[in-house]
Amino acid sequence: MLKAKVYVHLKVVRPFDPWRSKLCTCKEKFSFNPYTGCSHGCTYCYATYIPKFYELREKRNLFRSLESDLEKIPENSVISMSNSSDPYPPVEKEREITRRCLEIIKDYNFKLLILTKSDIVVRDLDVLSEMRAVVSITITGCDHLEPLAPKTEKRIEAFKKVKDSVPAVLRFDPIIPRLNEDKFWIIEKCDPDHLVTSTLKLKKKVENSERVGKYYYLPRDLRFNLLKKVEDFCRSLGISCAFCREGFDFKAKSCDGQHLFNL
Repeated sequence: MLKAKVYVHLKVVRPFDPWRSKLCTCKEKFSFNPYTGCSHGCTYCYATYIPKFYELREKRNLFRSLESDLEKIPENSVISMSNSSDPYPPVEKEREITRRCLEIIKDYNFKLLILTKSDIVVRDLDVLSEMRAVVSITITGCDHLEPLAPKTEKRIEAFKKVKDSVPAVLRFDPIIPRLNEDKFWIIEKCDPDHLVTSTLKLKKKVENSERVGKYYYLPRDLRFNLLKKVEDFCRSLGISCAFCREGFDFKAKSCDGQHLFNL
């Protein structure tokens, strides 16, 4: 992974290694969050331990700091946006902060991974289609656990539009036993270029959970069976499938969809 100490002077772009986890299978990339915090209010979110995480905040001197950081990182780097806060909160419709960041990154010709739960990303397809971009949309089918995010059908509709313009990754993530473990109709409707999946991970211990690093995972056998079902279904449709921080091998060329930059 990229050595953080080499980039001590970066302000808003950081080497990606948020968990320092041996289970992380991501290739080298940088992480960038246009906003601080997230307003989607997902009850299962791994980042809710961060103080005031549900309070969305804008960053001072963001555009100037972003340009400064992009001057310092290697050419042809991959930037992942965003890994904790969503780059498309509802206020982005008016503020267009993420859109301006895209325009700046485009000028430097970096590869860009976008992760979002929002249909607002469709607005920026005019910019993204002119970049080396891959868009990942998270769709779990658990709207009641994602109260302030767009509903499932709205995200599926957005996903199809994204796929018409740039490579599209479906994040069927997390899998929550008895809630969405069999909602494979989402995968079928989206027909993604690639799929990433993982199981529920929590900061607090619950019954039958096991500690792995800083988080509590479902029992290993249960996790494997849940993930294998998704992988097998994807294979039946000819879709590549990868696991995120699970410790199980997968056959896809990358976990996060970086191999799709070649499309």
